[in-house]
Amino acid sequence: MIAMILAAGRGERLRPLTDKVPKALVEVGGESLLERHLRSVKATGIDTVVINLGWLGDQIVERVGSGSEFGLNVIYSPEGDNILETGGGIHRALPMLGDDAFLVVNADIYTDMPLPVAPLPADDIGHLVLVPKPVHKNAGDFDLVDGLVRNAADPTYIFSGVAVYRPEFFADCEPGRFPLAPMLRAAADAGQLSGSVYAGLWRDVGTPDRLIELNA
Repeated sequence: MIAMILAAGRGERLRPLTDKVPKALVEVGGESLLERHLRSVKATGIDTVVINLGWLGDQIVERVGSGSEFGLNVIYSPEGDNILETGGGIHRALPMLGDDAFLVVNADIYTDMPLPVAPLPADDIGHLVLVPKPVHKNAGDFDLVDGLVRNAADPTYIFSGVAVYRPEFFADCEPGRFPLAPMLRAAADAGQLSGSVYAGLWRDVGTPDRLIELNA
């Protein structure tokens, strides 16, 4: 299995900090979010990681390099000034991610969850890790019913930003900029997404206040 870390975003909600630092290199406890994720990926036994690059991506390359410091082989998928969003970024990196299911982690989360690397059931196009809806969120994303991710009128959980996907999930996509969320909702309606819930440490490092809280 190969892993991908989504690190291309502008980090608008974290400005002005992210005017000079890419959000993936924002630090909690003296370690950047990206470096923490790389260590977590290595702990699963995965050896190859794809990182997509956008805003200030050269700083990420300078910090991480080949990945040898983490015992990893790091491959970069540069998007330049045309940041492709979650779906488009993954789609562009597909040739680097191999023919088997691959792990995806959003760079802008802070968590101690064990990353999922178990094989997907034959009928599943993907597996999402869900977390309980935090107090700052007005609404959830999904429910989990008999091990399957489902859309609901008043969902209990939100998507953690950690998932496993088969390449076939993106087979009908066109190159370019597009979000992942509508694809996930369609797959949930079709009963093609398995899921699990992680109730431990997880934070969306999306605002300066949340970053201050984590560093307190």
